[in-house]
Amino acid sequence: MTRGTTDPAAAVALPPADLGAARQPMSRSRVAVLTLLAMMAFAGNSLLCRAALKHTAIDAASFTAIRIVAGALVLALIVRWRDGERVRAGNWPSSFALFVYAAAFSFSYVSLSAATGALLLFGAVQATMIGYGLWIGERLQPRQTAGLVLALAGLVGLLLPGLAAPPVLGSALMILAGVAWGVYSLRARGSGDPLQVTAGNFMRAVVPAAGLSALTLAWAAVDAQGVALAIASGALASGLGYAVWYTALRGLKVTSAATVQLSVPAIAAAGGIVLLDEAVSLRLLAASAAILGGIALVVVDWQRDARSEKP
Repeated sequence: MTRGTTDPAAAVALPPADLGAARQPMSRSRVAVLTLLAMMAFAGNSLLCRAALKHTAIDAASFTAIRIVAGALVLALIVRWRDGERVRAGNWPSSFALFVYAAAFSFSYVSLSAATGALLLFGAVQATMIGYGLWIGERLQPRQTAGLVLALAGLVGLLLPGLAAPPVLGSALMILAGVAWGVYSLRARGSGDPLQVTAGNFMRAVVPAAGLSALTLAWAAVDAQGVALAIASGALASGLGYAVWYTALRGLKVTSAATVQLSVPAIAAAGGIVLLDEAVSLRLLAASAAILGGIALVVVDWQRDARSEKP
């Protein structure tokens, strides 16, 4: 299967950067540090959202609106600092997909654990992008087909009814978030400077986010801690996180960029255990291994990586 998907999820996922563009040389150590920081930021979105909706009074709609506004402001400032001009990119269809992702993401974390949410999000983004590739005529190799079957089996196993199954509504909302982010990522391919595009789309997404807040005003609730977590999610984990990731992408191969994002659900799970006192079930561990292992078989061209590593 031919792949241009430099960004699996998202979480944790981002619009693919043009990895064929000219790159500024970076040391391996700098690339490694930037990549680690970006992955921690992507996982941090899950942790911050879950912490806010579990431990503070803020509601999901308010969290979404504050996150988008904070992300838009930070990205606009970064573009202004980098380019010396205001944001000029972005479009309304992509911004609506961004809004659907952010809103569904927030509402799903009312009931999901950080680890389960990150895993479902990651799987849904990749499934959307892989499915699009198949729809336009790309073909899977036998290894990739086996990986897709393994990932789907892991997802089914995770969602089957039982004591350890995640809530149905929360799971459906997170899958919707993943599909929306997959659509957003596909629309962003080849659309120009990814930082400019993302900044413009965040700014436009403020409009539907404000509309959602107005519609849910009767149920709105905020407190200082919840607002602080929402700002951190938008400004740090989203805005600065994306800027760091786009910088790291200049020093990463396409397949390396895809592979490293397999770490995001694991980071979110570890953070959930340490910071949020969440338990990780055997079902989640088994499903994680199947889903992430299957996706790795699909998105990573091991033979091409081996050839590219030869001196």
